[in-house]
Parts: sequence; C-alpha cells; structure tokens
Amino acid sequence: MVHDYSSEGRLSPGSYEEDMRLLLAPRLAYFAGVARHEHVTRAAQELGVPQSTLSRAMVRLEQDLGVTLFTRKGRTVSLTPAGRDFLVSVERALAEVERAAEAVRADADPSAGKVAFGFLHTMGSETVPELIRAFRVDHPRIRFTLVQNYGEAMIERLRAGELDLCLTSPVPDAPDLVARRLDEQRLRLVVPDDHRLATRKRIRLAEAADEAFVTLEPGYGLRRITDALCAEAGFSPRVAFEGEEAETLRGLVAAGLGVALLPPPAVPRPGVVELTVTAPRAIREVGVAWLDGHVDTPPVAAFKKFLLSRRGNLLPD
Repeated sequence: MVHDYSSEGRLSPGSYEEDMRLLLAPRLAYFAGVARHEHVTRAAQELGVPQSTLSRAMVRLEQDLGVTLFTRKGRTVSLTPAGRDFLVSVERALAEVERAAEAVRADADPSAGKVAFGFLHTMGSETVPELIRAFRVDHPRIRFTLVQNYGEAMIERLRAGELDLCLTSPVPDAPDLVARRLDEQRLRLVVPDDHRLATRKRIRLAEAADEAFVTLEPGYGLRRITDALCAEAGFSPRVAFEGEEAETLRGLVAAGLGVALLPPPAVPRPGVVELTVTAPRAIREVGVAWLDGHVDTPPVAAFKKFLLSRRGNLLPD
C-alpha cells in the first residue's frame, strides 16, 4: 500500500485504522529507541539503522499521528507529554509482541515444544494416555494441548488452526485435509444384562431391528456408523435417547432404556452384556488427520511420525 506524504502527512479517513496499523507497527521500536536514548545518533547505533532513516521515521510517525512526540535540539530530543503517554503504550505493545515471539519459539522447540492434539472422547481414557506415554519415552519434554471432542468439531478446529493433528473416526475424506488410516475397532451390540439377548455371545444386527436404540447425537462419527450399519442390516434404528458420550450411553443401556452399538469400554461396565456382531461387519476405522499444506513444527512432525508408526497397533486389544 503506497501513501504520498509530499502534500499531506495525515492518512485518508476511509482506511484510517487499517493503514494506521500497517504504518505504525514498524516504527514503534524506532520510537522506543529514540525515546530511551533521547538522542537520534545513539539510538540509530543501537538499532543498527542509518541516522537519516531514523530521523525521517520519527517525523513521519508524528505526521501519521498528527501529534508532536519530541522537542528537538540538534540530535538531542526529549519527549513531549503526548510522547511520554505514547511511550507507555508502545513499551507495553512491544513487550506483548516479544512474549508472543518467545511463546512461538518455545512451542516450536524440537525438544520441548508443543503439540495441539485432538481426539475422540472414546479414546481419552486409555488409548491417548498410552500413546503419549510411549511417545514421551523418547521425547520427555514435549508438551501437549489435548482436546477431546466429536469428529466434526475437531475437523473444524483443525481447519481453524487450533489443532495440529486429530485422531478421529470415520477417517475424513476432504480435499483440504490429509488423513491416514491407523487401525480399526470392533463395535459391539450392548444390551442390558437382563435383556432377552443377554445370554447370546454373537448376534446378527438384523435381530435387533425391533429394539429401541440409544445413540450419539447427529454429527458424531459413531452415530453415522450406527445408522449405516443398521441400514446395511435392513432397518432404520428406532432412537429412544441421544447423548454425547459413549459411557453415558452404556449407563442408559444398563438402566434398560435401549441397546447401543459401541466400541469396547476401557473398563467393563456392570449391568450390560456386550455381543459380537457377526453381520454386517461392525467396525469403525480410526485415523489421524491434519490440514493439507500445514507446515509442521519439529514436535508436531515427531508426533505425527510416531502415530503413523503405530499403524495397525494403535488401539488396545
């Protein structure tokens, strides 16, 4: 963006705020240096810029603001009252920028940086803690920001740049994402322990066509898988209750409020029986996804490589 200062030092009102940010940002450190030394030559030496460049920058800064910041006596300057007020805010802004830069550098540190990692609720009690424990054997100082959510919400956060990687199911297929299948997990038909099917070990899903189902809410990957498996078995599930978490659904099943298709629990739940589904093949694929074109920091690259190395051995037996 080009501005003509030859006839008018002030900015046009139409784009004042945006232009002001663009013009002021590079000059704030210059202003702070001159204010600190109260001498243009010494400030130029410290900042490593020509004295003439620094002097012009201060004149244009005052023109842009429409405020006199310095009183001048040769190369010696002193702050006006407005300049002193401005310096307080400038030093605060520069300190915040430096803190942000330090945080970014720390997060990218190969040995002690940070990974923002999302995963499904059903992976939180056993799978993810074990993955991180195994990874930190060789990378003990790398830090994690952990986010539990359902698949679509994690993909949104991935696209927003809030996550580096996410472990999800189904494995997404989108042009702006890269996804790799890592493992598959058998789903079981969970019934109350006093249910007519509770004495069975195996079942065809079609045999549960008349049952009330408890499921996750629409938008959850497991809900889409449940609907698809039931459709493959020749029926549409009669949904009695919808929830947001698999173990809550198990509790509803234990209370006799329906049956559910769920992955294995981390710890067996009393009050329910879990049946192997023989037809259709009841599984969910689990994979890792990241934003296509995203440049990985060294910690993210290391954890991604670790996850891909666990292909076929991601989930507990």
